[in-house]
Amino acid sequence: MEVERVQSVAFSSVSVDAIPPEIIRTEKEQPALTTCRGQIPQVPTIDFNDPDESNLTRLVAEASSEWGMFQIVNHGIPNEVITDFQKAGKEFFELPQVEKEVYAKPADSKSIEGYGSKLQNEVEGKKAWNDHLFHIIYPPSAINYQYWPKNPPSYRGVNEEYSKWVEGVGHKLLGLLSLGLGVEKNELKDSLGGDELKYLLKINYYPPCPRPDLALGVPAHTDMSAITILVPNEVQGLQVFRDDHWFDVEYIPNALVIHIGDQLEILSNGKYKSVLHRTTVNKDMTRMSWPVFLEPPSELAIGPLPKLIDDKNPPKYKKKKYCDYAYCKLNKISE
Repeated sequence: MEVERVQSVAFSSVSVDAIPPEIIRTEKEQPALTTCRGQIPQVPTIDFNDPDESNLTRLVAEASSEWGMFQIVNHGIPNEVITDFQKAGKEFFELPQVEKEVYAKPADSKSIEGYGSKLQNEVEGKKAWNDHLFHIIYPPSAINYQYWPKNPPSYRGVNEEYSKWVEGVGHKLLGLLSLGLGVEKNELKDSLGGDELKYLLKINYYPPCPRPDLALGVPAHTDMSAITILVPNEVQGLQVFRDDHWFDVEYIPNALVIHIGDQLEILSNGKYKSVLHRTTVNKDMTRMSWPVFLEPPSELAIGPLPKLIDDKNPPKYKKKKYCDYAYCKLNKISE
């Protein structure tokens, strides 16, 4: 059965200035009705090159506890590495549809990897205004090149280069987050699988939408990963939920947006907060983003760190294999 991609829907929707009913969100979700305007709080921005490790640890821990999201600048990834990485992803989505379908996620696949348009079961059969491509970029032993586009020809090289840099950022982040919990620097990484920790890339493609007031690129969710390291393009779209309101997250050129995910909230026993966020779309411009999800091995059971548990601080979360957690989350099954 042929799957209709959002890119195709967008092309056919432009002339009628309308979108299919399954794309229209409920009034409780519609961006025009639910986005807070005017004076809005800003997600913390952190200089990742701060030589004072104790200060950097404090800033990262505070942002992770109070917001569950922050942006980092001076992170060490060269601008040209990010630019080339984004350019290759954009060129893939600009290929003819038949070429993109070569990388489509097989209908019977248990893996999340591949090109697609639907990620999780949605309430009332609603659909998001989003096509995407998933594949693992690190470690090399976990990569399945079946899902890496051969076009553009630069794709593999720039992704491998970006993966080396982003792994360094992830390693440093997990160390700082461990110190922020008062445990040893390697504690969180070891608890997430150590060298088996996977870096899963998702390229999000949100084509221009005739009715951005009614649609969402991705509905409200928290990430099921441990951490997400995201680089967006310049088109506004990311929103964070705070104090019962939806706020735009400011675009900062070449900054990395960091999301605390569910597994880190669990490991920290609730000290770090998995951030509720969503994506809006634009009437005239294509928005894209490149989140990298740091995920534990599927069979690894994740629960609160034992060093954080005592009589005064009982565990708030059950220990669960990551594959079971992901299955429940994607299929909207109560934990």
